[in-house]
Amino acid sequence: MTVTGNGAAGAPILDPAALRRYREDFEEDGFTVVRGLFGADETERLCDEFAALRAAGPVPGHFEPRASGPGADPLHVWPRVIHPHEINDVARDVLLDARLRTVLEVLLGEEVLAAQSMFYFKPPGARGQALHQDNFYLRVEPGTCVAAWLACEVIDRENGGLEVVPGTHRMDLFCPDEADPGVSFAREYVPPPPGLAAVPVDMEPGDVLFFNGSLVHGSQPNGTADRFRRSFIGHYVGRSAERIGGFYRTLTMSGARVVLPESEGAGPCGTEFAPRGPH
Repeated sequence: MTVTGNGAAGAPILDPAALRRYREDFEEDGFTVVRGLFGADETERLCDEFAALRAAGPVPGHFEPRASGPGADPLHVWPRVIHPHEINDVARDVLLDARLRTVLEVLLGEEVLAAQSMFYFKPPGARGQALHQDNFYLRVEPGTCVAAWLACEVIDRENGGLEVVPGTHRMDLFCPDEADPGVSFAREYVPPPPGLAAVPVDMEPGDVLFFNGSLVHGSQPNGTADRFRRSFIGHYVGRSAERIGGFYRTLTMSGARVVLPESEGAGPCGTEFAPRGPH
């Protein structure tokens, strides 16, 4: 099922019947994709904003390139941007967008709070992120988080698109194994449970993948020579959440700060391996 967003500021075009089907898919599989929720002009503007941010240099606590030159790790040259909504108005507008709010409230069945934003460049040759569960890091209690993963360009298996393991959203958090540092920038790896398997989710610019915080998911390396895999990610929680990790700073969808007590064992999404030398 495809629902088309209006591609500009204003109320989203989201049919109630389609929203019900999205919720059914979300409850059954742990994820759903809303096709074309954002317009090409919006994803292009978002990419332009982050290109300008990178050109301007490091922003401590948000974007800190560590290396450049021949043999440098691509993810050190183009690291992910953490909490960009705190330093960029366009990123903040996307995180708090009314179209996302509409879908999220249907999926969660209550008012939602925004917990964090991230932007991934994932340049050619970059490692992926091993299969994992987001709520392992956010530690939302009670319940879980929901991610809204916006594709900013064509995303497929070649450039390291997401893979999900349907059905794992019904399971508890797993104790992860250690990932292979040759293919994953993050340490945690959750093998698919017996009888379940990871399936790819190919996306076009403007598509948004919504998924449950317990859903096992991840990505392979970007195997292309000339294609990035840029994406903007927001994490959200229901208003009934009582605790969350201290790294996350919750906001209402109108932008007001909501302070939640800190849960234990939380941290940034993906514990990164120590920096590697040239390869």
